Amino acid sequence: MREILGRRRRLLSWRVGRKPDQSPALLAALTFATAWRWPVLPGVGTDDQVRRGLGALDTLGTRADRQSDTRKRSGRGTRKAARGTGAAELRGAPVRCACPDPDCAFPGAHPLDPGLLAATTDERMVRWWWTNRPGAPVLLATGGRAPCAVSLPAVAGARALAALDKAGVRLGPVVATQARVFILVAPYSMEQLGALLYAKDRVPGSLRFHGDGGYVALPPSETGQGQVRWERAPAPGSATPWVPDVQAVVDAVVDALTRTGVSAPEL
Repeated sequence: MREILGRRRRLLSWRVGRKPDQSPALLAALTFATAWRWPVLPGVGTDDQVRRGLGALDTLGTRADRQSDTRKRSGRGTRKAARGTGAAELRGAPVRCACPDPDCAFPGAHPLDPGLLAATTDERMVRWWWTNRPGAPVLLATGGRAPCAVSLPAVAGARALAALDKAGVRLGPVVATQARVFILVAPYSMEQLGALLYAKDRVPGSLRFHGDGGYVALPPSETGQGQVRWERAPAPGSATPWVPDVQAVVDAVVDALTRTGVSAPEL
């Protein structure tokens, strides 16, 4: 009898002391915010994430909340299938943003509520956000003391990275989606960027710069453009990842693209 009671006490103690399940997005956001001191916030997410309860914005009047009466009266079997199907598995169905804009150009991968200014490194806030929205994309608020980014289309990005490797240019973390490649760089000012671009004879039109007031989705976020991944993962360890100076990256990228003759649509 004493042995049985002892087992019950140990089981109760384990249940009380056990931490709740933590989503991959929460674990990643905690690393970015607390270990690397990168300010983060949750992205708005997609309609599919709202249906699955992974990133719902209950008070915002999302697209999922504004479905037509016909869709609301759809069969129980259809609703059950939708709940059990991820965005990548909905063949032929466009992935739509959960924000009110029906023509959102960056579905799921932008801030809405909270806004960009709410980005933080506070552990309690990060835990609260992703405990309530475990599937919400993790957004890095670029600029200030946080890294900035230089991005370019996926095809041109792959060629540029290969050329940078061949030239021996050291890179830090590189983020990739199906559409674009994001090279993280050290913080820069608008004046510094303006002077850098002014000195160039030609800068590809689709080369984008994510500085103060910008944001970049980080792995393992799932957005309307698919899974966000590391093209070049940060070195293991708790130290803040090293990132290169923006001038070194822009000089090398522009030179690589003009030398390799990438076609205009890819730029």
